[in-house]
Amino acid sequence: MTEQRIAGDPAAGAASAPATPSATTTATPAPERSPWPALWALVIGFFMILVDTTIVSVANPAIKAALDPDTNNLDNVVWVTSAYLLAYAVPLLITGRLGDRFGPRNIYLIGLAIFTLASLGCGLSSTLGMLIALRAVQGFGAALMAPQTMAVITRTFPAAHRGAAMGLWGATSGVAMLVGPLAGGLLVDGLGWEWIFFINVPVGVVGFIAAWILVPKLETHMHRFDIVGVFLSAIAMFLIVFGLQEAEHYDWGVIWGPISVWSLIAAGVVVLGLFIWQQAKTKSEPLVPLGLFRDRNFSMSSLAIAGVGFSVTAMSLPMMFFIQLARGLTPTESALLLIPMAVFAGGLATPAGRLLDRVDPRVLLIPGILLFGGALVLYAVLMNGDTPIWMFLIPSAIMGIGSAGMWGPLATTANRDLPVRLAGAGSSIYNTTRTVGSVLGSAAIAAFMQARLEANLPGIGEAPAGVTGTLPPSIAEGFSVAMAQSMLLPAAVSLVALAAVSFMHRPIALRKD
Repeated sequence: MTEQRIAGDPAAGAASAPATPSATTTATPAPERSPWPALWALVIGFFMILVDTTIVSVANPAIKAALDPDTNNLDNVVWVTSAYLLAYAVPLLITGRLGDRFGPRNIYLIGLAIFTLASLGCGLSSTLGMLIALRAVQGFGAALMAPQTMAVITRTFPAAHRGAAMGLWGATSGVAMLVGPLAGGLLVDGLGWEWIFFINVPVGVVGFIAAWILVPKLETHMHRFDIVGVFLSAIAMFLIVFGLQEAEHYDWGVIWGPISVWSLIAAGVVVLGLFIWQQAKTKSEPLVPLGLFRDRNFSMSSLAIAGVGFSVTAMSLPMMFFIQLARGLTPTESALLLIPMAVFAGGLATPAGRLLDRVDPRVLLIPGILLFGGALVLYAVLMNGDTPIWMFLIPSAIMGIGSAGMWGPLATTANRDLPVRLAGAGSSIYNTTRTVGSVLGSAAIAAFMQARLEANLPGIGEAPAGVTGTLPPSIAEGFSVAMAQSMLLPAAVSLVALAAVSFMHRPIALRKD
């Protein structure tokens, strides 16, 4: 077992001292190794895999024209996104424990290599089926990587100084999910759809070299693999995520024979309940230590990030439909309206994290979520044909400020008081709840948009297909109202996150003796 002692690793003792029973974590390390270079190396890959959850949405029309031009059915090309999300979400509970067992650095590098090679294959795909298959491989690589980034932060930064690091991690999450459409628009308009995948290759190579050099080999923890738990969790996640992804396509009805969307989701919930029961009864070592949920901050953070993931994913679709169809902007022009959000979220993330190291997390989380939800309401108010386009930069900026007080502080608070040996399990659960929240948001907003379109434009029932530029005035007004009303759904769900964080308490590391 290879170990590398670094400054701030609670599991590591002195940096230069041998690992003996008498070594203590209070010994003065000489010399210490800063954990920040390792974090920056991990952020490269983490940003890339999150961007790929949203970047393809802008490229779908171009992909269909190139690889599936002979049909009018859009369902096949939707699987370019669905295959990635499914392969990303299902293994997350397992991949974090792999990092605990074999080392987060090793699993991260394997995942990054898989992701980068799959990206090259995606760009070279000559058929839609080949592209969908390689997107699934991409998603699996991403699932290997994501929990390791959080686990490395938990294990290399002292609990009392982890806020700034998690602030950077959280800002990466928030910015990447909204920057994806911007990057996609620029690449598709300028170079072609293949380049949304080719761009990952040089970035992945640089990220791999940086992680190989800068990320330390941390102590591994011997874990028994709960085979029954792995099996049950994978089935439950597959049934629930697949059911939610396909719900809108099948109008929440029959998929095949007696199998319906609702029966899939219900079966997934039943298997999930069986999984939880099995975890509670497991005597040796469960896949998901249920004792983690006795930590109130971890439980509330996991619930809150599900609400945040829902809201962030759900807001993009009605906003982009409105900007492009009702106001006539191109995908690139539409995505440029998100620049204030990216600038403020990225610029304020580290200062917010440093502040979090000294104050109760609610001081940042409550205002952050309120600003985020308020920005969604402001978007809804502005979404009409008379609003000058530049005014949409205002809620974008407000959302960026709110994001800085939301993504990083949630991640920090979730893991701050957890035992180091359970860092992988905690990261897996947190990332899983965030991803499931995003899938819920994607499914719910599609159904809600359709309902509002039917209410405001009877007879249309869905977003006008094949339309580019500005909609006719006879349709644009009702369409704008429907999209504005749809924005209120993610705003309402953000209140779930607000309620969850209000039940948090001051972390142990920040309490006075």
